Amino acid sequence: MRSYISGHQAVTSTDFVELALGTPVELWLGAEGESEMERAARLAAARDILADNPGMPDDAIRIASRAIEEHAAELFNVVPLTRPAARVRRVRKGAAA
Repeated sequence: MRSYISGHQAVTSTDFVELALGTPVELWLGAEGESEMERAARLAAARDILADNPGMPDDAIRIASRAIEEHAAELFNVVPLTRPAARVRRVRKGAAA
């Protein structure tokens, strides 16, 4: 089954996030090994995007909440563990109880 968002195919979970936000995930999370100059440029770009679209954080939270709500059964598929049998405490002969 193929999934499309706004006409673009989403293959991985990163694709879904990038298509939902309209920006690469690395813009917000950073990339391993980025220099201070790259970090400063990334943060400046993120600030510009947020200035142009101040509702973006709320939209992202709304999208994430909806996804969690729709897939909660799979996300939180918790199997109850059986409780171990009670341990029997043995008292040695001659020892005080």
